[in-house]
Amino acid sequence: MEDKTSRACVAPVSRRQFVEGAMLGATAAGALSVVRDARAATVVSDTKDVAASARKATGTASTAGGTADARGIGAPVDLNPQDYDYTGCSITDFSKTTLFSNFSIGKFTFHHRMVKSAAFQLAFFANNPDEYFAYYERMAKGGVECIWIEDAANFWDMTASPLKQDFDLYDWQGLTDALRADGAVMIGYQFDTMGAPIGPLDYTAPFVGDYTTEEVRGWQQAVIQLAQRLQANGFDAIELNMAANNVGQSFLSRVRNNRTDEYGPQTLESRTRWAVETIRGIKAACGDDFVVQALINGVEENDDDLGNDAGFTTIEETQAIARILQDAGVDSLHVRIGPGYTHIAQFAGDLYFCARGLEGMDSRSGRLDFSRHFQGLVRGDHSGCGLAIDIAAKVREAVTIPVGAATYMDPAQAPDYFEDALASGKLDFLMMNRPLCVDPAYVNKLREGRIDEIAPCTRCLHCFYDPDKNGTVAFEHCRVNAANWRAYGPTMPEGYDPAPAEKPLRVMVVGGGPAGMEAARVAAQRGHEVTLYERADELGGLLPIAEAIKGPHENLGRLATYLARELEVCGVKVVTGTEVTPDLIDAEKPDVVIQATGGVEPTHALTPTAGTEVATFADVPGLGAGRRIVVLGGSARAVDTATYLLAMGNAVTIVTPDPMELFEKGHSVNVRGFVRNALTSNGVRIWPGAADVAVGDGVVTFTDADAGVTREVPADVVVDMSDLVADTSLADALAGTGVKAVAVGDCADPWNIAEAILSANLAARAI
Repeated sequence: MEDKTSRACVAPVSRRQFVEGAMLGATAAGALSVVRDARAATVVSDTKDVAASARKATGTASTAGGTADARGIGAPVDLNPQDYDYTGCSITDFSKTTLFSNFSIGKFTFHHRMVKSAAFQLAFFANNPDEYFAYYERMAKGGVECIWIEDAANFWDMTASPLKQDFDLYDWQGLTDALRADGAVMIGYQFDTMGAPIGPLDYTAPFVGDYTTEEVRGWQQAVIQLAQRLQANGFDAIELNMAANNVGQSFLSRVRNNRTDEYGPQTLESRTRWAVETIRGIKAACGDDFVVQALINGVEENDDDLGNDAGFTTIEETQAIARILQDAGVDSLHVRIGPGYTHIAQFAGDLYFCARGLEGMDSRSGRLDFSRHFQGLVRGDHSGCGLAIDIAAKVREAVTIPVGAATYMDPAQAPDYFEDALASGKLDFLMMNRPLCVDPAYVNKLREGRIDEIAPCTRCLHCFYDPDKNGTVAFEHCRVNAANWRAYGPTMPEGYDPAPAEKPLRVMVVGGGPAGMEAARVAAQRGHEVTLYERADELGGLLPIAEAIKGPHENLGRLATYLARELEVCGVKVVTGTEVTPDLIDAEKPDVVIQATGGVEPTHALTPTAGTEVATFADVPGLGAGRRIVVLGGSARAVDTATYLLAMGNAVTIVTPDPMELFEKGHSVNVRGFVRNALTSNGVRIWPGAADVAVGDGVVTFTDADAGVTREVPADVVVDMSDLVADTSLADALAGTGVKAVAVGDCADPWNIAEAILSANLAARAI
C-alpha cells in the first residue's frame, strides 16, 4: 500500500488518458497541459474552443450560418471562443493588493473590496431564526464586512408575495447586533418588489401604468418609512433594486413605462423622478449618514427577440441615469446586466456559458454574440467570470461615487484578473453571493493565501429555487456546502458545524470521489480516526472526467483540489492504488466502513452492427467529429455528453426512456433551460419515452410509447449513457460482521454530485 497525502489532485493514469482524449478528441487539434504546484493541480486547455478544434480537424469553415456536409452534419457557428488562461495568480501577499485595500461607501470604510450581495434566502429563514442568524454570522466572522440582506418582508399590498412574511416576524435588531459583534462594518437591506401581484412578470408589460400619481407618491412614502424602520432596527443602509422587473426599473425603462404624467418615459428626468424623490426622501428622514445604494441594469438586451432592442436601456442612458442618481444623494451603485426576460441571468449571467462549445446560448430565443449584443460590453470569453466588469467601468466614468458589479465575481478563481480590474479603476468593489454562500470564511482564507482551502462555487445553480429529486418541491441547496439551507433543520439539527463525536472511532472510507472525500472530511472533523482508500492512483473519482466533458466552467477541478486538500487539513490518512477487500477490512479492523465507490454502468444487450458501433462513456473522446450519434439516456451526464459531441461537430440525437419532464435530471432547473435550448436550437432532436431500443444497420430503432409507433433514427454510433446502477455490495457483505457499514453517493443512489456530497455529509454526521 502507498500512502499519498500530496496536495496535488489529478486523475490516475487511466482517467488521465480519458481526460486528455476528451479535451483534444481523436481528431481535434489543441494542446493540454497539466499544471501542478505545491497547492493545486488544474487541467488547462488551449484558447481554442472545442468546436473550433473540431472544424479545423474536419476541414470545415466557420461562417455566419455554420457549415453542413451532404448528410446535414454541421459544426455550430463559431461564436464567443473561450480563453481559460485568465485564472493565474502571481500574488504572494494578498494584504498588499488593491483587493485588500480600504474603500468607503458613505461614512463606512472597509478593509477589502468583497461585498455580500442580497440574494436567495428570504423564504427559508422566516421560521428558522437559528439558521437565519448563523448563515450571515459565519460570513461576518469569515471576514465579510459589508453585508446586504435580501428583501424578506411584505410591507404593503403592492409587494405582497408568498415568499415573504410580515416584517415583525423577524428579529432584525438581534440580527444586526449579532453581525456587528461578529465584525460586520455596514449592514444593509435590499428593497425590491419582485412577485408583486399587479400584472404578469413580462418585461414588456407596463408595470406602473395603471396607478395614479397619488398612488405612486404613496409608494415613495412606504419605501421611506421602510428605511426608517430599518434604521430603527440597526440597519445602516438600504439598496433600492431598480433592475430586473422591479417597480423602480419599470420607471427607468422606456419599454415598460407607459405613464403620461411626470413619472413617464418622456425624458430622463421623468424616468428617474420616482427614484430621485425616493432617495431624497430617505435621506431627509434618516439623515445623510444612512447609506442608499442603487441597483440598476448597466446595459439591457432583448433576450426574447435578439437584436430588437429599441427602447431597451443603453450604456449611454445608464451613464446619464447614474449621474442623476448621484446628484439625488445615492452613495454607491450596484451594476448588473439587463437581459429583458430571463430574470436569473441578471445576476447569474454565467448561465450563458454552461453549454460547452455553445457559449452564448440563452434560455429563450437564440445565441448571443458577446462581441455585439449588450453593446459588446459583456466579457464573453472567460466563461462568465466577471462578465460585467467593463459595464461597471463605463458607469464609473460618469460618476464619482463607488461602483460595484455582480455576476460571478470570484477573485479566488482568478486573483490577477480581478486585481487588475480593481487596480485599474474599472470598478471599486465586487458584489458577491454564491462564492460566499459556499464558503463563508472565503475572505479570511483568501487574505491568508489559502486559496486551495476555499470551497469553490461550481456554478451549478442548485442554490436558486431548484426542485427536489422528485421534481416536486422547490427548495434551495448547495452542491458543495451541504449544510446550506439544511442547518438547524430536521436533517442537521446541530447546525452548520458537525458535532464532535461522543467516542472516536476507526473509520474506513472506500472511494476517493467527491462523496468519499466529503465523508472522510466530515468524519475527521468530528474527531474520528479516518483512513480513505482509493483503488486508482489519484483522488477525484469521476470529477476529472466530468470536467473534461463539461469543460472548466463548473470548477470541478477546483472542487477535487479543495476536497483533497481538506483531507490533509483534517488529518485523514489517504491510501491510493489499493483495492479494499474483505481481507483488508478484517486486517484493519475498522469500526465503521463508508462505501463510496460510485454507481456502475448498466448491462444492456446492445449489439453493434456493420453500420453502427456501440460505444460507452469511455469511448467518447475517440468519436471525433462529423458523425451521426445517438446518445441513449436523459440524465445530466448523458446530456453533458451530448452537448460535448454536438460542439465537436457531430449530428446528435438523444433517445431516453424518461418522460420529457425528467429530461436533464440531475441538472439544476436553471441550467436545464439554457442547455436544452443549446441542444435543440442546434438541431438535436430529443425522443422521450423510448422503449425497446435496438441497433440496426446504420440506424437505432425504438418504440415511442406516447405516439404508439416504432421510430428509426440514423446512427453511425450509439453511446450508451443510461442511468447508473447502485452497487452496495461491499456494505451489504459486512452485514452481521460487527462492522457498521453504510453506502453513500452514487453507489447507494445514483443522481448527481450535490446528492452524493449530501448523503456523505449526513452519513459522517451520524457516526
